[in-house]
This record gives sequence, C-alpha cells and structure tokens, in this order.
Amino acid sequence: MELAGVGVWGSQLRYGDQAEAADAAAELEELGYSALWIPDVGGPVFDSVQNLLTSTTRTVIATGILNLWMHTPADVASSYASLTADHGDRFLLGVGVSHAPLIDSKEPGRYRKPLAATRSFLDGLDDAEQPVPVDRRVLAALGPKMLELAATRAAGAHPYLVTPEHTAGARETMGAGPLLLPEQTVMLCENRDTARPIGTKWLRSYLAMPNYANNLLRLGFTPDDLASVSDRLFDAIIAWGDEDAILRRVAEHQQAGADHVCIQALEADPSAFPREQWRRLAAALH
Repeated sequence: MELAGVGVWGSQLRYGDQAEAADAAAELEELGYSALWIPDVGGPVFDSVQNLLTSTTRTVIATGILNLWMHTPADVASSYASLTADHGDRFLLGVGVSHAPLIDSKEPGRYRKPLAATRSFLDGLDDAEQPVPVDRRVLAALGPKMLELAATRAAGAHPYLVTPEHTAGARETMGAGPLLLPEQTVMLCENRDTARPIGTKWLRSYLAMPNYANNLLRLGFTPDDLASVSDRLFDAIIAWGDEDAILRRVAEHQQAGADHVCIQALEADPSAFPREQWRRLAAALH
C-alpha cells in the first residue's frame, strides 16, 4: 500500500448517491488521487467501502474515520478481512473516538475516557480471529497522547481540521517513522466574499465540538477567534483561492512532515459532488 501524494476526503462518497459515488471514484482514480477517504457518522460504512473498492483498481480506500462507538472490533475485523480478500491490500482502516456531543446525544454519558476506549478497541482488533494488521490502521489523533498511541499501536495518524503548524508538531511527537495523513479543507473561488459564507457555516459546526476547539486553542488561537470565526482562524483552516493557493497549502503540510494530504473541497451545497474542483486541482497537481 502506497500512501503518498494527495487524496480526496469526501462525505459525498459516503452519504451521496452511491451510483454517482462509484462513477466519481473511478474518475478520481484516473485523475491520479492516491486515496479516497470517507467519514462514518452512522449507517453501513463497509457497504460504502465496498462500493468504492469495486469502482477502482489501484486507489486506497480509507475510513476517515470509522467511529469506534458504532462498531464492535470483531465485526470490523471480519469486514476488513472480507474486503481485503475480495479487493486486495487497498483498504486502510482509520479509527477514531468521534465527539462527546454526538455520542452522548443518543446515550448520555457513554463518551468517556477516549484514550482508554481507543486502546480497548485496538486490543479487540488485535485479538480478533483475523486481526486487522497494525500497519493497515491509523488513528484520528489531535493531541499528544493520541498521537503517541497512533505511533505505537497503528501505522500513524489522520488528523482532521488542522494546520501545517499542527502537522509539524504531530511529526515531532510521533517521530520519523509513522504515517502522518492530515485532511486539508479547500475551496477554489475568486475571492473572500465567495469563500466566507460557505466556509464559515461549515466551520461553525466543527467548532462546536470540544476536541476540535481544544486543539485549536492549543495551536494558539483564542476563544474570540473561535467565537467569531476570525479571518485568522478561517484562513488557517480553509485554503481558498486559485489552484496555486491550494497547492501552496498542500506543500506546507508536506514540508511540515505529512506523508499524504487528503483535500476536502467545499461547495455551497454540501451534498453536491465537487467534481469540477477535483478535476481542476488534479490538473494543477499533476
């Protein structure tokens, strides 16, 4: 499994029309993207992984991330074994603890001790009848303790909603060996007036999650930055502008120690497949 270059993170590939997702996946492979990442906030995630694997022949398909509260390690290990038996070594299992407001909304008090919960889930993957190999799983990791766990119990880390400065710190924490695979949100547009309303609405939903808010505070942003979605915060999280602006941000992550960067392209309609952005960025990248 080769994880380098640039991939695509797309909720549409997971929750959009699956026929279009299959068609888009085949095109993304031809465009040269090395991996396709999908989220998991409920529903049959492995059906979507199967759909994307079936639609491609070379591209890595990754969960970014599989929500550990919504699955048992035994079921995940069994699905991993089945998918890799059918499609070869192209499935990367990204695992994460999600966020307390999401998990506790259905079962108050369930979300607790995220580090211990992650360790326990990894133990289950190791102890399964057909274990998920350590080098075929990564962890959603932001803070130093989870990054250290990603370096020792997985192939590396998949940080989300981060800056190149976070990438540099994560590389220092994990050392030279483990994979570092950050997500970078992008928007091809002509000016800030176009980017701002789309990006601000998208960003506010994440700033309500303590894990992301606390990570940004650790990076030096202030409570006022988060409350107002300041220009400083907006520009640090969302790379917007022309192709050169996007490529500069990807290069900053790579120079900071990223092995692979997955881009998430924003549209005014979050359910729409941003296929024109994917095409333009692929042409600029390659």
